[in-house]
Amino acid sequence: MSTPWSKMAQNTPSSVVRDMLQAAQAPGMISLAGGLPAQTSFPLEAIRLAYEKVFMSGSAALQYAETEGYRPLRVKIAERLESKGLPASPDHMLLTTGSQQSIDLICRILLDPGDRVLVESPTYLAALQVIQSYQGVSHGVACDDHGMLPESLEELLQLHRPKLVYINPTFSNPTGKVWSRERRQQAVDLCRKYGVLILEDDPYGEIRFNPEQLDVPALAALDAASYEGPSNVIYTSTFSKTVAPGLRTGWILAAPDIVKIAARAKQGADLHSSSIDQRALHALLETFDLDGHIRHISQDYEERMKKLTTLMASKSWDGITWNSPQGGMFLWLQLPEGMLASNLFTYGIQEKVCIVPGDSFYAGTPELNRMRINFTHTDPELLPEAAQRMDRAIQRWHASNQSDHVVTM
Repeated sequence: MSTPWSKMAQNTPSSVVRDMLQAAQAPGMISLAGGLPAQTSFPLEAIRLAYEKVFMSGSAALQYAETEGYRPLRVKIAERLESKGLPASPDHMLLTTGSQQSIDLICRILLDPGDRVLVESPTYLAALQVIQSYQGVSHGVACDDHGMLPESLEELLQLHRPKLVYINPTFSNPTGKVWSRERRQQAVDLCRKYGVLILEDDPYGEIRFNPEQLDVPALAALDAASYEGPSNVIYTSTFSKTVAPGLRTGWILAAPDIVKIAARAKQGADLHSSSIDQRALHALLETFDLDGHIRHISQDYEERMKKLTTLMASKSWDGITWNSPQGGMFLWLQLPEGMLASNLFTYGIQEKVCIVPGDSFYAGTPELNRMRINFTHTDPELLPEAAQRMDRAIQRWHASNQSDHVVTM
C-alpha cells in the first residue's frame, strides 16, 4: 500500500543543509557548514543554576502552560526589546520553539496555495523550505551590500501582489550582510504603500562586533516610529544564538490579531513550547548579565572570523573573494566564473572539510559560484587545518579542470 501523502508533505523538500550536516558527521570531518554557535560560548553553569532554581520552586514548571508562553519571560523579553528601541508588549508576543517555528506559524496563518512571498536574493534556505511546504511561491528581490534594491522591491510588489515579504536584514544568513538604515526605511514605506506585511527574522542581530559603529534599528522599530496603529512588521528572534540553541525558545512580536491567530495555530501544533525551558530562561535573565555575555561571544566570534579570513587570504586563491562581516556567523564566498560550488563541496568532502554551496539559498535562478562558510563553531585550533583542507579541495578542482581541457593526440 502506498502512503497517501498530503500536499504539504509532497511540497516539503529535504533541507540541503540537513543533508550536508549528515555528511559533516563523518569521522575526522571539519565542518564549516552549519549555522552553529560555539559550544564553548554556552553559559553552562548559569543555565544549570537557573534550572535548579526552577526545580526548587515546585512542580508547576512540569505542568501544561498557556500557549502564548510563560508571561514573566514575555515581560523580560519586552523589557529587553524596549531598551534597544523596539516598542514591545508581552500581550503582543508569542513564545515559540525557536524562530524556525515562528516562520512556520506565520506562513501557516497567511499563505494559501499559490500565494507569493518576496525574499532576499539570496535568503535563508529553511524559510524557502517552509514557504514551499505551504505551496507558497517565493520570488527573489535583487539586493546589494545595503539590502533590497528599492526599485526591484517595488517592481515585484506591483507584479506579484505578495502576501508577505520575508527578510533577514542584520548579519543575514547566508551572506552576513547588514541592511542600511535607509534601505530599511524604504522597505517599510514600500510595504506600507502596497499593504504587504513584513516578516523580519532577526536571530543574529545582537552579535555585533562593533556595536557603537552600527546604528541599524529593527524594521519593526522604524515602522512603529513612522506610522500609527498596528505594526506592519512581524518581528521574530530567538535565544538560540545568544544563550543556547538547545533551549529552543524564540518569539513572535506582532499586531494583536496576528498573535491571536498564530497562537491558535500553535495550539494545533504543540499546545505550547517547553514551559520548563521558558521558566529557566526567565530565572537566568533575572541574575545573568546577558548583555555582557553577548559582548563576550561577539568578541570571540570576531577573533575567529579574522583568524579564518587571514588564513584563507594567505593561500592566495586566485579569483576567490569574500565579505568582511560586522557580526553574525557567516562568510559569503564568490568563486571565479566556471568554478561550481557544488563541485568544490564534493572535493571538500574528499578532503574532510564541509562547506555549503550557495545555490540552495536562492528563490529563483541561483548563482552557482557562491558558498557559505560558518566561522563560529569550529575550534579555533582547527582553523589552520580547515583552511589547508579547503586549499587542497581548490587545488583538486584546478587539477580536474585542467585535465578536462587536455587534448589527446
